[in-house]
Amino acid sequence: KKRMKNKPKNILVCVAWPYVNGPPHLGHIAGMSIPADIFARYNRLIGNNVAMVSGSDMHGTPVTLLANDLGVTPEEISKKYHDIWSKSLKEMNFQYDLYTHTHTENHMKIVKDIFQILLEKKLLEIREQLMPFSVTENIFLSDRLVEGECPNGDNDKARGDQCDVCGRTLDPTDLGNIRSKRDGSIPEFRKTSHFFLRLSKLENEIRDWLQSKKDWRQNVKNQSLSFINEGLKDRAITRDLSWGVDIPVDGWEEKKIYVWFEAVLGYLSATVELFKNTKNPEMWKEFWEDQNSESYYFQGKDNIPFHAIILPAILLGVENKNLPTEVVANEYLNFSGKEFSKSRNWAVWLPDFLEKYSPDSLRYYLTSIMPETSDSDFTWEGYVSSNNNELVANLGNFIHRILTMSHKNFDGKIPKFESESESTKEIIERCNNAIKEVGTSISKRRFREALNNLMALSKFGNQFLDKNEPWKKMKENKNEAGEILGQSIIIINAISCILEPFLPESSQKLQKILFGETINEWKLILPKPGTPFEKPMPLFEKLDEEVVLEENRNSLNE
Repeated sequence: KKRMKNKPKNILVCVAWPYVNGPPHLGHIAGMSIPADIFARYNRLIGNNVAMVSGSDMHGTPVTLLANDLGVTPEEISKKYHDIWSKSLKEMNFQYDLYTHTHTENHMKIVKDIFQILLEKKLLEIREQLMPFSVTENIFLSDRLVEGECPNGDNDKARGDQCDVCGRTLDPTDLGNIRSKRDGSIPEFRKTSHFFLRLSKLENEIRDWLQSKKDWRQNVKNQSLSFINEGLKDRAITRDLSWGVDIPVDGWEEKKIYVWFEAVLGYLSATVELFKNTKNPEMWKEFWEDQNSESYYFQGKDNIPFHAIILPAILLGVENKNLPTEVVANEYLNFSGKEFSKSRNWAVWLPDFLEKYSPDSLRYYLTSIMPETSDSDFTWEGYVSSNNNELVANLGNFIHRILTMSHKNFDGKIPKFESESESTKEIIERCNNAIKEVGTSISKRRFREALNNLMALSKFGNQFLDKNEPWKKMKENKNEAGEILGQSIIIINAISCILEPFLPESSQKLQKILFGETINEWKLILPKPGTPFEKPMPLFEKLDEEVVLEENRNSLNE
């Protein structure tokens, strides 16, 4: 690959596995799929070998209980929502190399194999523990199905596995005033036996590894080290469930491997599955065992302990597997000031959104407000404003004005401009700097900053136009007008290249107008004067302001 100065890297892009007990909402994709996709697309463009993997987390109690409520099997319910998720992710143009699920033979075999390795290494141990049992439903309740007061005293709705306010991992026995989230009943604590992962034995190794990470996001590193400083507690990795991955030990047929243990192994099993039927089925090892390969895990902040502590612990136990290069965790995206909530139906559901609006307009708005360092807020006002004032009036308007004027006045060809003039050289330098800046920001996982750098180039183009007014010069000196338009097309060519990771559909449309095909290059391709190009069509559509009133009304009515 000529454009790579160095040898291409193997980049594993791991996207959090969603629970499939409902359709996706915007909060799901803002924190994980959008940043992951921008990062993966950029790395492909610069010539790296990328594997972007994820899938649906099919197991666990929420799926079982929803199936019970609806009188169907857990497999039917998880398959139904897996298909809905797969379709929506495809419509958003997320370029997964594989989006699979945890109920495949491949995944279940790999999880059981790893369980046995840890068992042989004495990193798993059977212990008795007290677990909340619902007398009304006659089942042990999973951690996420109970809530109560956090021992820190700052949250009376802490879950049985974690407090979202202070971020610490919990056990149900830690909660005060515990109750079932299903029916509000008070569960009884009953004894049950489980396999525990001996995290305490791996504490020093995990601490050393975490402390070696110098460029992680502060919230991720701080939260992870605070768990270590409190002392890692061994955690049960099996549950009293009927739906999930079997425990590969005789006499344990009534229980299953716990979701958080098996779901984080999905990244490994998905990479294995990705290469399974290719010419090189062992290629997965390049991503997982080659010391020079890099791996990035994208998710929301509630998943930090599972990716920065639990997964590394399992991988250290198994040995010879790469630990995460970075856990890229975002804060939360809220909706009109309140948390997205499946149970309260307070959400903008992705399948509904995509029936009415374009994926690129959503990708743009969610990137511009991405909750990288603090929570952010989706509002319909913000969405319509970002579409109309930024995409249509800034970016789209600049591109459309230039291309329409050039096509109309210069026989559908790129107008002649002086490639060696000072002003052309200045514009080329400005474009090359923008390409470099956007690339640097993406490679540092600063996606808002990257988008701002892209929009700054469009703003520069608009200012260049307003200063030189080619529409006026067209009547007085057509060659001079052509010079300005030709120079402006240099800026449009640069935009068409750096737009791809953010708005792939719009980038492809624009490249087809300019070059007759999609280029997929992370570099400035200079326009050749006299080359014909397609008649331009507007890239973005203005939204009616009524959308805000209508959608806000719909949200309140639901």
